[in-house]
Amino acid sequence: MIEYLKNSEIDRDQWDSCIRNSQSVKPYGYSWYLDNMAPGWQALVDDDYDSVFPIPGFSRFGIQYIATPIFLQQLGAFAPDKSSAEVLREFLEYLPPFYKFVDLSVAQSVKIDGFTITERTNLELDLSLPYEKIREGFTSDCRRNISLAGKKRPELNSDITPEELINLFRNNMGIKLKGVKLRDYDRLKNLMTYCIENKCGEILGVRTARKRLIYGLFIVRVHGSVTLLFTATTSESLERRIGYFAINEIIKEYSGSRMILDFAGSSIPSVAAFMKSFGSRNVSYYTLYQNRLFWPVKMLK
Repeated sequence: MIEYLKNSEIDRDQWDSCIRNSQSVKPYGYSWYLDNMAPGWQALVDDDYDSVFPIPGFSRFGIQYIATPIFLQQLGAFAPDKSSAEVLREFLEYLPPFYKFVDLSVAQSVKIDGFTITERTNLELDLSLPYEKIREGFTSDCRRNISLAGKKRPELNSDITPEELINLFRNNMGIKLKGVKLRDYDRLKNLMTYCIENKCGEILGVRTARKRLIYGLFIVRVHGSVTLLFTATTSESLERRIGYFAINEIIKEYSGSRMILDFAGSSIPSVAAFMKSFGSRNVSYYTLYQNRLFWPVKMLK
């Protein structure tokens, strides 16, 4: 029997056990990830946590709605012993009617009346093979850029703080990025701090000879996957192809580990091409959209 649970009613231990034992595990569904990036999240739970469905529910002007938070790519149904696509349909049919607006990204493909479905691109690389075998899948441009980056002997450091990485992003790529609020960066900083303290994530970066940070990334590790969650670049790091060097070093470290390197996708063509150059493959996810708001609020999406 499916139950709707408020945030305070969710058993975190049982929840995380279900997430951990589900197929194609990503960090987004864990309670600690949701607590940091979607505070107050709710859930649908079936048969004493045999399957679960996280709800990033919010309220504005008295209207309750579901939206995918930034820095949280996809959720969906988690079901270790069932077809997650079929379970997703059941959960969506049971979704409380007071959610009048839904804009939610999920891992599973599903067709259900009342929702518009849009396919999205995510890129993943299987790290189970030895490094040399994985490297054979790199494009020739990728291998050349790795070689060019290595000529200046960059060093991947792990002494970067969350504040330093976020500031690097905000002062470069973040200047042109719209829709990201201060609270989003604060939540990301809290997530980084949690992951570092609990040894399920780390920040890596490259500095100049004068110790100035020019490139950084944040990775999250859970059972079966390494996710490149957040990257900050500069014009200097792009010119020096530092990104190629950094990803190559990560692939070296985790090759032969039976892990999946999750690039977390991108709608920016140049970034997507960079990710694909390492031999990654597309693993689609989907955005579910439903707008049952009354007019004229309906027009305010």
